[in-house]
Amino acid sequence: MAQTNPTWGQGTEQPAGQQMDLATVGALLQKLQAQVQDLHAQVSDLKAQQQSARAESEVLRKELDTAKSQLVAITGPASGGLPAQAVSVGSSSTVTTEERISRLEENQQLADSKIAEQSQTKVESGSKYRLRLTGIVLLNMFENRGTVENLDFPLLAERPGLLSTGGSFGGSLRQSQIGIEAFGPTVAGAKTTANVQFDFAGGFPETPNGASFGIMRLRTGTVRFDWPKTSVVAGQDTLFFVPNTPSSLATLAVPALAYSGTLWNWAPQVRVEHKFAVSESGSFLLQGGILDSYSGDTPPSAYYRAPTAGENSGQPAYAARISWTHDIHGQNLTLGAGGYYGRQAWGFGRHVDGWASTVDASLPLGRKFELTAEFFRGRAIGGLGGGIGQSVLWKGSLADPATQVYGLNSVGGWSQLKFKATSKLQFNGAYGLDNPYASELRAEGGNTTYYPVPLSKNESGFVNFIYQPRSDIVFSMEYRRIKTFTLDSGASAANIANFSVGFIF
Repeated sequence: MAQTNPTWGQGTEQPAGQQMDLATVGALLQKLQAQVQDLHAQVSDLKAQQQSARAESEVLRKELDTAKSQLVAITGPASGGLPAQAVSVGSSSTVTTEERISRLEENQQLADSKIAEQSQTKVESGSKYRLRLTGIVLLNMFENRGTVENLDFPLLAERPGLLSTGGSFGGSLRQSQIGIEAFGPTVAGAKTTANVQFDFAGGFPETPNGASFGIMRLRTGTVRFDWPKTSVVAGQDTLFFVPNTPSSLATLAVPALAYSGTLWNWAPQVRVEHKFAVSESGSFLLQGGILDSYSGDTPPSAYYRAPTAGENSGQPAYAARISWTHDIHGQNLTLGAGGYYGRQAWGFGRHVDGWASTVDASLPLGRKFELTAEFFRGRAIGGLGGGIGQSVLWKGSLADPATQVYGLNSVGGWSQLKFKATSKLQFNGAYGLDNPYASELRAEGGNTTYYPVPLSKNESGFVNFIYQPRSDIVFSMEYRRIKTFTLDSGASAANIANFSVGFIF
């Protein structure tokens, strides 16, 4: 009988114990593979959640920065359409504990109001970009001793008329203002914004008690393109080469001390501004542009627009300014100089070159005081408020080609001393003078473009306090004296006491 080899068949058949061990290992491997896949899926989910959280954090950070900037804009000096010099009570680096607590309480109230504001209806725009409504509701109560050319916000003193009582009392809301600000997209790296400002000082209808029905008036409206160091501004704006304005709520419809040394106008213009630093605390600002050439003459029609003498020249006016600003312990010292040129055509080949040179300064005197000043020397600048609004002189009739037209030279300026008692209370004292050349008024006068008789000098001075207990409430009281000189005929004087209360929004 043949014997069987005991090693025959090894490798083709295994014991049952070994087969069970291999099955267990395979199952474990499958289970481990499933766990690895599950872990991989969890890691992917964590990565997605992390990316989502990071994106959400970035959005929240941007919203927080926006909220902070809005809060600073609300709690800081008023801007946008309101003159900062008129409604801001200034700031001081020495703040008491009580003032800090008051600020914190107000900031908390403002933060609460911003949270509640999210459920309110916003100003709706025709585009997807944000709009903001700004302005001030301003009540002026006043008592005038003397005769003035404008009861609400007087700038000139006049001789008493036949029916004048030598004094008057009244009140007005015509100097209230409304503004709209728009925040647009970034264009070629520039932030775009726009704003338009109105008030109710455009006259009043000839109806009973019409003095209380102020007509809305366009003040300014601009479109801005702002890069980090360069800006382009187009629209109707203030005169950029005379940037300062005295601090007053008594004459907010026009700048304080207008026709008493303050050059002003709201002129259509296009300008470019460029700022460059020369040190950590100092910088230069260059500004230049073209403006609609105004000459101070009144429109011949209430409906149809005719060109002014400046516009008849066929060219715009030109202006430029350079200023230097230096930081001194958190306060800015600014010195500036500007120039203006505008050609005027008065018909029959009669041309007058209007020009002005200006200097301006803002000087901090310690932490409590500030001195602000502007001065000008010019010719034929009645359209800018110089020469008390008188641009040119002539004898005879303008319709006669033989009548000569002369530009009136004038010199003037103003200065103001501000005392910042606290962060909410300031006191101001200012004086201004506009002095056309009396010799030219005598030699070439007889007719002007603005008044029935030539005015040889106008001076004004005021003292006031402005109290702003909250960012949206402001009070002021002011005493002002105006003295206006008629050529070779003496002077007229007026004394005005004014109380103002405003709500800023």
